Amino acid sequence: MGNCKPDYINNGSKLQPDLFSDISVENKSASDYIDNIDKLYELSANAYSSLIHADMDESVKKIDLNRYINKILDAVQHVKDSSTNIHDPGIVQSAIRSAAEKAAFDRGDPIVQMVLDSSYRVQREIHRLMGLLRFNPRPDNIWLAKCAPDHFILPVFEDYFNMRFREEAWAIIDEKRNLALIRLKDREALFGPLSLFPVLMEENQTEDNWEELWRCYHSSVCIENRKNPALQRQFMPQRYWKYLPELNPPL
Repeated sequence: MGNCKPDYINNGSKLQPDLFSDISVENKSASDYIDNIDKLYELSANAYSSLIHADMDESVKKIDLNRYINKILDAVQHVKDSSTNIHDPGIVQSAIRSAAEKAAFDRGDPIVQMVLDSSYRVQREIHRLMGLLRFNPRPDNIWLAKCAPDHFILPVFEDYFNMRFREEAWAIIDEKRNLALIRLKDREALFGPLSLFPVLMEENQTEDNWEELWRCYHSSVCIENRKNPALQRQFMPQRYWKYLPELNPPL
């Protein structure tokens, strides 16, 4: 994850999933949870990344994410309590970070295993869709892609497609959740319910046959005697095929 948080995490309410919005614990306020999440990042960027990505898996319960955080913070507190006689701050900090990493990746704990598995599934889908999203140009000069991802991952794509399209306007619609991520020319990207972006709800299809052009390209680079349908399904699962023009011949 590097030395700094990705923008889709830094941008807070604009893009970050609403962690812990559906749980309440005695004597704990929402600000306490936010503080704990920030502490987690300071202790282990890898654990922080696992938590954020696991939260994008909508099957994961927020209370389990909270248990994951508390497991790490409890391990850190144990080190602090047992290090009162150690006067070298460097040694203590090293022990704290080591304890945090160990707790965060203790696969013997079912909660940790669940969080890490969910994080892996989410990151795998993010990687897949970065290559599988197919954009079509519209007459209003917006490049539009549609998808129905398994997880709540649309906000993650902002930086990647800003870099890819540079000054071009682009948008992605999550048809499963009726959400949209759109970046118009010379504007910041916006994310929210599709209903907030009427421009994307209008019929505004390109006049040229862009999908047919893509099919032609795909056919020209395809080597017939090296086709491997099983391997293709591994890298391009059938649930994504609806949005891949090369796998959907024209009606």
